[in-house]
Amino acid sequence: MKFIPIFAIGLCLAAGTLVWAQQGPKDDIKDAGKEAKKAGKATAKAAKKTGSATKKTAKKGVHKAASGVEKGADKVKQKTDDKP
Repeated sequence: MKFIPIFAIGLCLAAGTLVWAQQGPKDDIKDAGKEAKKAGKATAKAAKKTGSATKKTAKKGVHKAASGVEKGADKVKQKTDDKP
């Protein structure tokens, strides 16, 4: 008589394990999707940061070049103004 309740409990545990095992692949797919989303956000953030740094560097270079051109133009103007 004790064999039947123990068998029933074992059967319930086995069924519960099977149900739990069935949910594993779904969770893996969801986790993979979440990881891909995180990676995409990280990539976008890095690209934005790199773009901002590039913009800042380019701006500095342009201003430096413009300043150099202005100095050169001033020198030429001084040399041409000095001659009668």
